[in-house]
Amino acid sequence: MNKLADIGLIGLAVMGENLILNMESKGFTVACFNRSVEKVNAFILGRGKGRNFIGCHNLIELVNSLSTPRKIMIMVKAGQPVDELLTALLPILQPGDIIIDGGNSYYPDTARRCVAAAKEGILFVGAGVSGGEEGALNGPSIMPGGAAEAWPDIKPIFQAIAAKVADNQPCCEWIGPDGAGHFVKMVHNGIEYGDMQLVCEAYHLMSQGVGMTAGEMQQVFSSWNQGILDSYLIEITADILGKSDTDTGRPVVDIILDAAGQKGTGKWTSQVGLDLGVAIPQIAEAVFARCISAVKDERIAAGQVLNGPHGGFSGDREAFLNQLHDAVYAAKICSYAQGFQLLRAASQEYNWQLNFGEIALMWRGGCIIRARFLDDIKQAFSARPELPNLLLASFFSEALAKAQRSWRNVIKTAIDLGIPTPAMSTALTYYDSYRCQRLPANLLQAMRDYFGAHTYERIDRLRGEFFHTNWTGKGGNTASTSYNA
Repeated sequence: MNKLADIGLIGLAVMGENLILNMESKGFTVACFNRSVEKVNAFILGRGKGRNFIGCHNLIELVNSLSTPRKIMIMVKAGQPVDELLTALLPILQPGDIIIDGGNSYYPDTARRCVAAAKEGILFVGAGVSGGEEGALNGPSIMPGGAAEAWPDIKPIFQAIAAKVADNQPCCEWIGPDGAGHFVKMVHNGIEYGDMQLVCEAYHLMSQGVGMTAGEMQQVFSSWNQGILDSYLIEITADILGKSDTDTGRPVVDIILDAAGQKGTGKWTSQVGLDLGVAIPQIAEAVFARCISAVKDERIAAGQVLNGPHGGFSGDREAFLNQLHDAVYAAKICSYAQGFQLLRAASQEYNWQLNFGEIALMWRGGCIIRARFLDDIKQAFSARPELPNLLLASFFSEALAKAQRSWRNVIKTAIDLGIPTPAMSTALTYYDSYRCQRLPANLLQAMRDYFGAHTYERIDRLRGEFFHTNWTGKGGNTASTSYNA
């Protein structure tokens, strides 16, 4: 009798192929299926030739090729395709079998699918997978959540294929119930949006502000990657700036149209921040930056009409680059702080009991936002598990204090040069807002009470008591119910 597979995978696009190659390289036998079955044959005769794969041409064949409890990982487009596969799989599986959605599904969908699968006795897992195609092949960061009973069966496989960091710890651990895994992956992607925008703003200031060549910028980013800014995105930026186009000889980055795309996870993160009442403006600004980049024709027309500074940089270039380094570092800290604020709010809202230190560890390797200072984030939450904001950890508050003068000078320079820095500037505004002991929201509440009788709290009374002023002498004493939307 032929050996049964340890796990099955549906969806042989780039991520799916690389994941099962990773699994097989760690000693697991993998059954694979794709809706376009010709892809199965092409894989088995191509990259998978001579290795421990079982090619399947329908779902029944896939299910019958698996050892029990059956473990099937889905790597298809989020949304309806996942629901369609779930509908097809549930009737042909047995209680105790496991379905794992490894795509970028929206976390409420995952929570809903956990409930639907549980009614049939099937264990559903939503696993965020980060690292792109290279990570999938060589070791991604994996963030599984859902039916906790599935973890003992999938843990050996997932931790074997996950990225390993210096202490050989796998960048994969159980996150929590229902949609927790996909929520953490969504926040990861939101932070990724903010990080990428910061790098782009630094590049913009170097190229159009200071007038540096791609080669000069490559050297700067390479040097940055040797210090506290050591991270995947800084590393690949240096690689990108060093790549020349074979047809024109120009740097590839210079011939790419400046109109960015997005797949929705940054937008989801921003929307959830609004839903949970958490300030994550840096992530939202990164999403908006992509939106405004997309209206390329409008920007070209506007540039011919709207006035603004066009002067070049005239200061000490080396000193400015050192300031820019510190500004990127400070803004990066704020981006991660906002992401962890959102994780904390969701953990409280959904009773997930997320372990923020463990999440930081899972992001140290394999994923897009891996960065040296994630170790410091882990230590901050280990020292104070109930830390209200990462900015208040001594390591980060001291780093921000040290970088603050440079950070402010860079933004002033950007304003003088007319170069937009939405993420970097918003990060500073977030920092200043969070440390401001009296914001002008008292006037805002007065206006709300004036036109809508929405009431306000007083500084000389207990929190939770609400008051209304008859501002015009004509409004009476009736007040609106006070609530937070």
